[in-house]
Amino acid sequence: MPDRPLSGVRVLDLTNVLAGPYCSYQLMLLGADVVKVELPGHGDLARRLGPEPELNDAGIGASFLAQNAGKRSVELDLKDAAGRLRFEEMLRDADVLLENFRAGTLQRIGYGWDRLRELNPRLVYCAISGFGQSGPMSQAPAYDQVIQGLSGMMSITGTSDTAPLRVGFPVCDSVGGLVAALAITAALAGRARTGEGSHLDVSMLEASLSAMGWAVSNYLVSGVAPQPMGDQNATAAPSGTFDAADGPLNIAANKQEQFETLCQLVGRQDLLRDPRFAERDARKRHRSALNAELNTALRERPAAEWEALLSSAGVPAARILTVPEAVELDQLRHRGFFTELPFPDGSARRLRVSGNGVLVNGRPLRPTTPPPLLGQHNADLRHPATSGEAA
Repeated sequence: MPDRPLSGVRVLDLTNVLAGPYCSYQLMLLGADVVKVELPGHGDLARRLGPEPELNDAGIGASFLAQNAGKRSVELDLKDAAGRLRFEEMLRDADVLLENFRAGTLQRIGYGWDRLRELNPRLVYCAISGFGQSGPMSQAPAYDQVIQGLSGMMSITGTSDTAPLRVGFPVCDSVGGLVAALAITAALAGRARTGEGSHLDVSMLEASLSAMGWAVSNYLVSGVAPQPMGDQNATAAPSGTFDAADGPLNIAANKQEQFETLCQLVGRQDLLRDPRFAERDARKRHRSALNAELNTALRERPAAEWEALLSSAGVPAARILTVPEAVELDQLRHRGFFTELPFPDGSARRLRVSGNGVLVNGRPLRPTTPPPLLGQHNADLRHPATSGEAA
């Protein structure tokens, strides 16, 4: 796919598990040639993570398969003299170096920013860590759940009876990876103007707090601390999960005109004349009473019917799907969000992996090769690829 924005960019990826590999997966989808540098005989820990023990034992666990299609894998031991020499040769030709070790790890083995810049003044060096490369917490170990707890995210997830709860997927890892990918692409754009590389220090804690939006800003600006509200949206009412005849239904009538349309479509125009619900702040104060009235009306039809009726009238509404249901949505099929690839072990099994939700010139961004076996591209150390396409 020659028109991908990062075609011709080479990334050396020293990362493990999720935040870093998710970042480099985004860069690969955008066209970069991503070379995973893995410890000989061991590799990315994610190779052994997933629900199928057979895949984990083979070094191609589901967690690894999900984030590493389109990349190459080479084995290097950075504590070995020959491995360091090879690594430095690769660095001289690289555009980006990405790692997610504990803060200061590369510095301690002789590859701090000064040394990296000496080897390649144009290098964009991005370090992802739990708390950043400096500060009193910089040396503390961190996984996604630790960041969820420290950010305050868990304290507002669930209800007053169930909080604190972990968000049901590794959101802090994903947000950290996305922020790193954004920073790297910005640094590459800056380098095109100045000719100089840069050192990017990405903190998952800070990235997560930034992504929490009003939950943080309402406190910073107005001193109002967020509270766990379950499936309700604190910024508007009616906005949350409601009861259809056959199951739950999400409705977000956040604008006055959407609320008016909702009341008309459910046959409850009388709610518009009720002073408890007449305007936005009043509806938030009387949320429970309003929800009870709407639920009585919504239980008259199944969720799919309400979704079609409300959505066509401009009121955001949709069923709540399981993950198996969500991945089969016709919308995703239409957009080409998933790509089917061969399994890396050569078996007849097929692998389906996600895109990133971006179309470039009308075409989805897709990996072109399956995730690599450990060390599959060791020979490429002697003959590195010259294009941005994964070899």
